Amino acid sequence: MTTSFLVIVQIVLVIILVIAVLLQKSSSIGLGAYSGSNDSVFGAKGPNSFLAKATFTLGFLFVVNTITLGYMFSQNAQASVVDKMVEDTNVPAPIAKPETTKTVPTEKTK
Repeated sequence: MTTSFLVIVQIVLVIILVIAVLLQKSSSIGLGAYSGSNDSVFGAKGPNSFLAKATFTLGFLFVVNTITLGYMFSQNAQASVVDKMVEDTNVPAPIAKPETTKTVPTEKTK
């Protein structure tokens, strides 16, 4: 259950991280051109410092989550299905037949 929750968190982090990177100002502007006037929302300095901090934080969380998932999946990979199998057979063991003893004539009986 924990690994499936962390995989969902990983997917959400990836989506938010991609959006944060694309909103940053670059030489080709990216998606920042479609966001309108961001200067008034994020303060006088604009979105650059906020988006840089948000991208760093999201990137850090992404790396920590990736390492955690890798550790958890490696622990699961070491366990085998065969280790959990219990072979329960109700076959009775064969009964050994008593060996017949042959009397060998000895010198006393001759």
